[in-house]
Formats: sequence, structure tokens, C-alpha cells
Amino acid sequence: MIVVVASRNENKIREIRNKYSKLEDMEFLGIGDFPGCPEVDETGSTFSENALLKAREICSFTGEISLADDSGLVVDALNGEPGVFSARFGGEGLSDHDRTDLLLERMSSVPAGGRSARFKCSIAIVHPDGREYSTEGICEGLISFEKKGTKGFGYDPVFVVNGTELTMAEMDMDQKNRISHRAEALKKAESILKELLYGNRN
Repeated sequence: MIVVVASRNENKIREIRNKYSKLEDMEFLGIGDFPGCPEVDETGSTFSENALLKAREICSFTGEISLADDSGLVVDALNGEPGVFSARFGGEGLSDHDRTDLLLERMSSVPAGGRSARFKCSIAIVHPDGREYSTEGICEGLISFEKKGTKGFGYDPVFVVNGTELTMAEMDMDQKNRISHRAEALKKAESILKELLYGNRN
């Protein structure tokens, strides 16, 4: 069974393939495997809405089951920012490095007790026959005072996971896939994928 991951982010696609590595009857392709795939405008006001927008359009274009995620960082001291604008925080054209620097600058006057944050992830799965599914995962933590670690991507170097002293960028893939917001949402989505696979075999 082919599942198209509605993303051009190779790190994200690799993370999803790693998470589902035991699902041998599923082949996870990226939209880079489908020339001409459209860019989807993320006009939703929530992570769930954006994930569904992406999954619907990529499913329609490819004719295959599509899995999309929308995720981001919600920082309490910044009134929920960057939120759904996590990938565009500070404007277009900034790198991950630039965005984490901007976040640390915006948080520079916030004391240790006020740096709570969480990563949120919504997963949407859309089948060509019109069936749609959604799951959500949350990982609680806090914003560090400096970047730590070289693994991961996005805001991982400044997000310290609750119950640990490690940022996500200091964790290896196995550790991250046990606790991350995306791991939680993908774990819930696994049962949906298995159900779709089982249905396709009958």
C-alpha cells in the first residue's frame, strides 16, 4: 500500500518512515516522488485544519492515500506564538537557525519559571474514496536559554522535554520517537493505517 507523505521536508519524511519501519506492507513516498505536486496554502487557523488541507489536496493530486501533518511550537509567554506560523515565524526566508535565534531573543527577559511550552502535532489521513481521519499529539516542555544539540530540526535545539534535561536536538531518533508530539500522533495514526491496509486486502 502506498502512502504519500504530504511534505517536502526530508527530515520529517525520514522520521515518519522510521516510526513505521515495521509496517512492511506500506511504502511511504514523499511528494517529491510525484512531479508537479502543488504547493498547499496553509490557511487553516489550527494545526488540524492545515493538516487536512494538505492531505486532501495531495490525495486528490496523486490518487493515493495521503498522510499530512501540521505541527508547531506553542509558547505560553508569547501568548501561544509561534503556533500555526512556526515554520514562518519572523517572516519568509528565515532558516531554522534564524527562527530559533529570534525565539530566544523574544524570550530573553522571561525567567526560568515562565518558559513553559509544548509541541503540538496533528496528523490527517485522507483516502481517495473520501474517508478522512485525524489524530493529535502533544509534548510538554520548556524553552531553554541557549541552543543545545545538533540532532533534529526546527525548534528542537531550544525545547527541553519535561522530565528530562535534554533538548529534542540532544536525543537520538529512538528517544525522540518515544516521546515527541509527532510520535504520539503517528502512534495513534498507526491503527488507522492498519485498518486501511486490512480493508484493502478484503
